[in-house]
Amino acid sequence: MNQPNPGLPSTHHRRVACSFRDQSLFQIFQISLTSLRQLETNVASRLQELALSLSLKCLSFDFVGTSIDESSEEFGTVQIPSAWRSVLEDPSTLQVFFDYYAITKGALECLVRLASVRRSLFTNDAARSKFLAHLMTGTKEILQTGQGLADHDNYHEYCRLLGRFRVNYLLSELVNVEGYSDWIRLVAEFTLKSLQSWKWASSSVYYLLGLWSRLVTSVPYLKGDAPSLLDEFVPKITEGFITSRFNSVQDGSPDDLSENPLDNVELLQDQLDCFPYLCRFQYESSSLYIINIVEPILQIYTERARVQTSDNSDLSVIEAKLAWIVHIVAAILKIKQCTGCSAESQEVLDAELSARILQLINVTDSGVHSQRYGEISKQRLDRAILTFFQHFRKSYVGDQAMHSSKQLYARLSELLGLHDHLLMLNAIVGKIATNLKCYTESEEVIGHTLSLFLELASGYMTGKLLLKLDTVKFIVANHTREHFPFLEEYRCSRSRTTFFYTIGWLIFMEDSPVKFKSSMDPLLQVFINLESTPDSMFRTDAVKYALIGLMRDLRGIAMATNSRRTYGLLFDWLYPAHMPLLLKGILHWSDTPEVTTPLLKFMAEFVLNKAQRLTFDSSSPNGILLFREVSKLIVAYGSRILSLPNVADIYAFKYKGIWISLTILTRALAGNYVNFGVFELYGDRALSDALDIALKMTLSIPLADILAFRKLTRAYFAFLEVLFNSHIVYILNLDTTTFMHIVGSLESGLKGLDTSISSQCASAVDNLAAFYFNNITMGEAPTLPTAVNLARHISDCPNLFPEILKTLFEIVLFEDCGNQWSLSRPMLSLILISEQMFSDLKVRILASQPADQHQRLSQCFDKLMADVTRSLDSKNRDKFTQNLTVFRHEFHVK
Repeated sequence: MNQPNPGLPSTHHRRVACSFRDQSLFQIFQISLTSLRQLETNVASRLQELALSLSLKCLSFDFVGTSIDESSEEFGTVQIPSAWRSVLEDPSTLQVFFDYYAITKGALECLVRLASVRRSLFTNDAARSKFLAHLMTGTKEILQTGQGLADHDNYHEYCRLLGRFRVNYLLSELVNVEGYSDWIRLVAEFTLKSLQSWKWASSSVYYLLGLWSRLVTSVPYLKGDAPSLLDEFVPKITEGFITSRFNSVQDGSPDDLSENPLDNVELLQDQLDCFPYLCRFQYESSSLYIINIVEPILQIYTERARVQTSDNSDLSVIEAKLAWIVHIVAAILKIKQCTGCSAESQEVLDAELSARILQLINVTDSGVHSQRYGEISKQRLDRAILTFFQHFRKSYVGDQAMHSSKQLYARLSELLGLHDHLLMLNAIVGKIATNLKCYTESEEVIGHTLSLFLELASGYMTGKLLLKLDTVKFIVANHTREHFPFLEEYRCSRSRTTFFYTIGWLIFMEDSPVKFKSSMDPLLQVFINLESTPDSMFRTDAVKYALIGLMRDLRGIAMATNSRRTYGLLFDWLYPAHMPLLLKGILHWSDTPEVTTPLLKFMAEFVLNKAQRLTFDSSSPNGILLFREVSKLIVAYGSRILSLPNVADIYAFKYKGIWISLTILTRALAGNYVNFGVFELYGDRALSDALDIALKMTLSIPLADILAFRKLTRAYFAFLEVLFNSHIVYILNLDTTTFMHIVGSLESGLKGLDTSISSQCASAVDNLAAFYFNNITMGEAPTLPTAVNLARHISDCPNLFPEILKTLFEIVLFEDCGNQWSLSRPMLSLILISEQMFSDLKVRILASQPADQHQRLSQCFDKLMADVTRSLDSKNRDKFTQNLTVFRHEFHVK
């Protein structure tokens, strides 16, 4: 029911769905309710399940066409039509599902939807309160009897039902319902039991914590004398949650990444998203509870740093407990303050908790602990610390928080002597440096550490503060594997790009060419070593890994150049002295994607003209010289990769390198820093050779494969758009078979689901059709060789333009196209090429529609060309686009 048909446009599907909703759905729902009542005493459980399934399908119907995603908060309300009001307000409707709860768990799914019914459906507040009271009574009875809650699926669905109270009802409404005190007490007891059964209930607790967080955040808005009783229950739940996390560690949580929430980021996020609101509800008592828990563990952890033992299993448990505490404190800091609380007192308590974590950080890398970097429990603890730093920075160090945290730093100064942002940043950077020095193999910790480092460096204020720190100065000046062993570990080689991106960001923050050159000295040394390696020795592993690392490092530096000045520093450092090494790398390693991929990706970044950074002086030949290097690289790579036989994983071996090569060429062609006319003028084959090899690479891949791999698809069509826009002469001079293949692939791209690709194809088709219109339709007998070639191509395949125009009309008329403006451009160009072609298409489209609509639709077609002249100037194009919008709307009006 209400499932889209792939063969129909979604607008048509929506009309059918709305018609079904208005004419039939309510009757079907009533039939399902009648069936449920009649079958209640019947033992034929299969019939009961079918009736219940029918009710659920009716309640799950997408009433307003929003394509509900139940996993998100957008599943807030069910938009049941007003015609259903009397049935929903009838108490027997809700009761029948509670009655069926004892028989089958499917009833709960229906109740989840009923609990989410929109507020405006009810006649008045009294009717809604009555409905809410019934829901609360029903859920309370389930808690009192405990019936069915031993079944895991049932239990999970029941937690979801309680979670709906969070989204659809206010605390002020709940407290005014008779029996609220019993209900909230039972829900609290149920929550505590769920927390104790953490292994069994881990995926369901999220809904319960969500309910409690919504309740506590509503307290400031609670009016009247009715007690909420949250003061009594919330602290117990807060303590129960922390205890349950500790128990999970004590019982020996598995090291399986999919099961341990300390490894599973999404699960951790679910568990900690709502919990901080409970902590901040009575922050003084909950922070004291956390401090009382953490201090004894911290004391033991500190003592263990000095004691070497053969069995460290208890240390793993301590580290896991500390990791949980750090994550909890980080989550509390993430939401900073909550409404209705004193900001000053909350800041002081934030400082108290943060101080304990900072004390822990002083211990984690000392004594015995400094030998445990290979232990997964130690890695989890360090990742928790990084998360704490990220949230602390956003709340108390970031650019927005510089002047709003006096109380926090006053208390931190008393406790630890950290009286300002700079000292705090120094502590953070100290931990970053330690991680980068000591972790050699953990990709997760290195990646997380570098992510935090980049966050700090890219902040405007924090970046400037970093430059004052000796630790940062050391990192920028000594970014070698001797100081940071992870740079030598191949598994962490992807992280090198982020590391050097951050270093580049810091280097370029200071306007100092001298500092840039001295910072690049370690990379210069690698260049010199590789350049002096004879060809006979260039296929060794040492060269391979040095080259991979160098390319990743250079790409990071190139990513950090965001201005003409900074790009110029890198360009002058690299060209012409070191460019031959890149070509040498391609020539010797073309059959090894581990080498060619980072090399080509560096080049793709280097030729990208982002923020107009590639702006050379008018007298400078640098743009042309850079393109010649691009051409050499692509020709060298393409000619070799095409000669190699295919392997099983063809994407990794060939296609990936090809799409990166196409991206390089596309960026160079569209960068607007090369006058390409120069090449033909002086007989330089750099451009034509690059285009030739790029075309050969694309033709070597079946179109089905091009469309199957997303990154390859994007690179291919971006390349074609640039070719048709700026180098159409090259396309028109191809043989007819190749020309037809390329234009045919554009039609496939138009039909794709990706609007950006569809728009690129539309632009390419428009350039082709406009060339035909301007040089052949409007001209006299074609004299330009390119125009003669195009005329020959089209005469050899007269159906080419009509088929593309038909495709464009079908997309605009029968599909939900989000890029109608882009599609309208080639439509006008094609229509103007031949009036006969447009007339024939009109006949074909009318023939596909009901006969009684022909006259009306024919008039729609006439209006489409109203006031449109035979030209492709901007004003005429805009007029056609406006007409097309009206045409599309009127075409669908019945």
